Amino acid sequence: MARYLLLIHTDEAAWEALSPDEREPNYERYSSLARDMEERGHALGGDELTPAPAAKVVRVRGGERIVVDGPFAETKEQLGGYFLVDCDLETALDYAARIPAADHGAVEVRQIAEGPT
Repeated sequence: MARYLLLIHTDEAAWEALSPDEREPNYERYSSLARDMEERGHALGGDELTPAPAAKVVRVRGGERIVVDGPFAETKEQLGGYFLVDCDLETALDYAARIPAADHGAVEVRQIAEGPT
């Protein structure tokens, strides 16, 4: 088995435009998926992130720390959350397909590098 980060990319403006009643079925799907991951012993962590405009981007240039407001790049979809799982690739891909944001955004599946890269 390996560790995978399931990075959830979604259109924050579209999500914010939904009413609480419209969001609730998605939250239920997220909770159901998280419970399944935990019951199967694959869940290592996961969280929803604050909106991208609240992010900070740090760069070091000439030895000086530069901090600017996020997001890093102007894109339609922003990183909205993640799950960290310990399973085989096919299971990680199945989990990614069950994440509600995959219906309208994208879920990037990245294996965690083990050892020196």
